[in-house]
Amino acid sequence: MIAQTVRTCFPAAAAAVADKAEDINKLNVFPVPDGDTGTNMSLTLASVVKELAALPADADMEAIAGAITHGSLMGARGNSGVITSQILRGVAEGLIEAREPVTAADIASAFRRAVKVAFQAVRKPVEGTILTVLRDVSTKADECEKRRFTAPEALDAIVVEAYQSVARTPDLLPVLKENGVVDSGAFGFAIFLEHFVSAALGRTANMDAFQTTFETAPATSGDDARAEALGRVEIEANDDWEGSEYRYCNEFLFKADAPFDEEETLTFLASMGDCELLVGAYPDYKIHVHSNTPNLVLAHMLELGQVYEVFIHNMDMESRERTAKIHADQEAAAPDAPAKPLGFVAVAAGSGEAEILTSLGVDEVVAGGQTMNPSTADLLDAVAKVNAESVIILPNNGNIRMAAEAAAAACEDKQVAVVPAKSVPQAFAALFAVVPGAPLDEVVEAMTEALEDVRDGEVTRAVRDSQASDGSPIHDGDVMGIISGSIDVVGSDVAEVTLACIKRMQDEEEGGSLTILAGEDMDDEAFSGLLERIEEAHPDLEIDAHRGEQPLYPVIFSIE
Repeated sequence: MIAQTVRTCFPAAAAAVADKAEDINKLNVFPVPDGDTGTNMSLTLASVVKELAALPADADMEAIAGAITHGSLMGARGNSGVITSQILRGVAEGLIEAREPVTAADIASAFRRAVKVAFQAVRKPVEGTILTVLRDVSTKADECEKRRFTAPEALDAIVVEAYQSVARTPDLLPVLKENGVVDSGAFGFAIFLEHFVSAALGRTANMDAFQTTFETAPATSGDDARAEALGRVEIEANDDWEGSEYRYCNEFLFKADAPFDEEETLTFLASMGDCELLVGAYPDYKIHVHSNTPNLVLAHMLELGQVYEVFIHNMDMESRERTAKIHADQEAAAPDAPAKPLGFVAVAAGSGEAEILTSLGVDEVVAGGQTMNPSTADLLDAVAKVNAESVIILPNNGNIRMAAEAAAAACEDKQVAVVPAKSVPQAFAALFAVVPGAPLDEVVEAMTEALEDVRDGEVTRAVRDSQASDGSPIHDGDVMGIISGSIDVVGSDVAEVTLACIKRMQDEEEGGSLTILAGEDMDDEAFSGLLERIEEAHPDLEIDAHRGEQPLYPVIFSIE
């Protein structure tokens, strides 16, 4: 049970961090204001999601802990990502011995293990960072154990504590207060914890139900705690790049040829710069350091083994980019900034989908999809952020249409309409049909008409026994090809089912172009192989391929 819970809830929490990555980036001023904490944490978590998806359906907690440890280590990006990887490793290892059902004692034990592992990885822990929040959460979990809380009560309490601890970070780290922010990594960790617990307890992610029950203090909701943390945020654009004398963030994977002195290596890394981290276990390690001489760092490690997956970031350039974005946001949010005539809100499940929608003119992308439907409140919040006189919502899923229409009806300060796209590829077509400057009703009509020319398909795996549209049986684990909402193809291979769906759709009505999005469960090699087979089978079909990174659906496509 605990294994399945972790496996099910982790992707939802990772998606929430990905959705808030840019917000987290803007908070990033420590150890340097390079504005990449949210991105790095998101990439680290995405690597874990991919490893979890590759496990067999009956994987136990030990296997899941191994996937979390390996996936987060291999995918860790930046200082925040590496530390996050060690927190995840500690919690996962602590849950291996958890009882069924899990208790407050098990939760406390898991976080004690996380504190031990994470603090061991950082040579010079700094108060007011993600490590402080982790320690505070662990302390709260210990208190829950002593007070004999149920597991749900303990989970409620540690989420509230996480946000309350985030709110305290500016009082512990002066650079945060100077820049009007809370710690970015700590905030990202709280977001992850909030959404993991929401999923585990079967709640919506707005945390309306979170409530502590401590007798020693007034009850505080998770919403209040998050609001308190965000209330400390008044982001300022600091045009002076400070925080480190070193320009380059160096990170890479390292495979040792033989056992080596890890402490001696850390001492060497410290002599090259700061923020040095070396995590992992022989022979596989992740190395991170800020330095002005990445060539010397790599040369030294090459004497001890093999270096690969090397990323070198110019933090000076990243800092300037962060500052420019903040300036742009401040200008756009200025009270006298004129509202544009028309804006767009769209729902997307994957980071790649969100990037494409943004490039096509969508102002706000709301995280959601088949298994994570955003609420009416989520959509209303997104509409409120769009500085436009009128807003069009693209729900991109049939299950979200009612919430979108409710949001449109509830909005009082601007005109809001819904274009009932049932998939992200349909939304692409609708956005291409926008007529700039036309009245809202004409734009909605043109976009809605564009949907009629789009036939969509998606490929996923069955999670229970069922039957296809023709009555044939579907078993748990089968690959299903869904055409316009109907399960028309069933097989065992994602590529084969995708090809069969495309053939069936082309046989019914030949189209000229195919838009296809690879999900997070399909790697680049498999995606390239699939595209080659599609080109061979349909040489006249124009293919527009992208990485959508949507969960659960290895392939989503449309034909026009």
